[in-house]
Amino acid sequence: MKQGLETKLTLQQKLSPLQIQTIKLIEMPIQVLEPFVREELNNNPVLDDTPQAGKDDEGPKDVSISEMEDNEKSGGSMEDNYSDYSDDDIPSYNLHVNNWGKDERPEYNTFSVKQSFTQSLQEQLGFRNLSEHERKVAEFIIGSLDDAGYLRRDLEALVDDMAFRAGIETTSEEIEKMLGIIQQFEPSGVGARDLRECLMIQLEDKKQTPSVQNALRIIRDSFNDFTGRHFQKIMTRFHLSKDEMQDAMNEIRRLNPSPGGQVDDSYDDKIQQVVPDFRLDYENGELILSMPRFSIPELRIKREYADILESGRYSAERSQKEAATFVKQKIDSAKWFIEALRQRQNTLESTMRAIISYQHDFFIDGDESHLRPMVLKDIAEITGFDISTISRVVNSKWIETHFGVFRLKDFFSEGLENQDGEEVSTREIKKVLRECVDNEDKHNPLTDDELVDALNAKGYKVARRTIAKYRSQLDIPKARLRREL
Repeated sequence: MKQGLETKLTLQQKLSPLQIQTIKLIEMPIQVLEPFVREELNNNPVLDDTPQAGKDDEGPKDVSISEMEDNEKSGGSMEDNYSDYSDDDIPSYNLHVNNWGKDERPEYNTFSVKQSFTQSLQEQLGFRNLSEHERKVAEFIIGSLDDAGYLRRDLEALVDDMAFRAGIETTSEEIEKMLGIIQQFEPSGVGARDLRECLMIQLEDKKQTPSVQNALRIIRDSFNDFTGRHFQKIMTRFHLSKDEMQDAMNEIRRLNPSPGGQVDDSYDDKIQQVVPDFRLDYENGELILSMPRFSIPELRIKREYADILESGRYSAERSQKEAATFVKQKIDSAKWFIEALRQRQNTLESTMRAIISYQHDFFIDGDESHLRPMVLKDIAEITGFDISTISRVVNSKWIETHFGVFRLKDFFSEGLENQDGEEVSTREIKKVLRECVDNEDKHNPLTDDELVDALNAKGYKVARRTIAKYRSQLDIPKARLRREL
């Protein structure tokens, strides 16, 4: 057997502290960034947020990074005594983030928006008296619900998933128990495993009037006849008059087949407070973008700590050297943090300007028909940033416009061609689809094939499978489920 040595060369890219800090800050919406900055200010003693003294004022001024680097060059290399003092990654700039403009505390609105579906369920879970293990199981179940609020996964498959992906040992019986708790949450019907169970949960939650009880019997015991619209057969089986059948159908019609979509008007949506990172005004035919600073302080390094670092350079005393080493570490951390804030500001502004340029016509009047198909790659190519960076920017960020407040991710969608060969946004097509369904004859609702013809007549080339997909995303039932007596 031949033996020998094998050399294997691998290339690994290691992120710098500045890059790690920047990535973290880019992901944060403004209302999360503000307390994070203040926490950093409290944890790092070399940072200062007091207003900068004027030129004619007496007393020490806060030091700038460029001044510190000039002092190092004139006094010799710091590497002679402190090998870890190298700081080539940080460019020279005055030590405060002033990209926000002159207004230190601009007034800005806080907007109320619907809380996300998952956030609402997590919040309700917090009010339950559960063990830590049970809570983790329930959280995993919530994370496994689809967009409609259903649990489509087999329970045994979830047991395996929890073990391999989250290290949670559980059983199908425990999952069933936690699922039962989740099915008690709002909106009613959440956590159901199919449409029948979803409707039954909602009917069981209602006041048990005769019409609700009849509706529950129909869904529980004659669901196939119900979905097949065999009304006379149902009436005969349960000895219902036409009026009783109509009342039961009205109860069912008011139910929400897609609780995750939060389309039921009877569901009182949770309200989440958001503060937009961007504001877009339209004045004299020009779009004007701004990024208000709110209560985020301007950060500097305190002069006394720069003096400690300077004195420790030439001192022979061990205590002063140790103090200088500590200060150097804190100053490096401060410089990385301030530079990361500056890069966050520039990255967000460049990305937003690219989005506004790409969707210029939409931002003029807010007409969704002017919203162009746009994916992350389009903006990445304009800005020169990675797609992952664009994704971090648009996630959890909002913009206030003269026609409403929007999530940045709402401006991204794929596209299709119309009959003139022009690309149109899927949002536009969905809007037209919704209008067709809203205006249909409810006694003879449009099938998917007929919806294809209706959109084609309006100039939109779509396939039947596309209609079925968009109808599902809009929580529009099939034609036979939309038919009224």
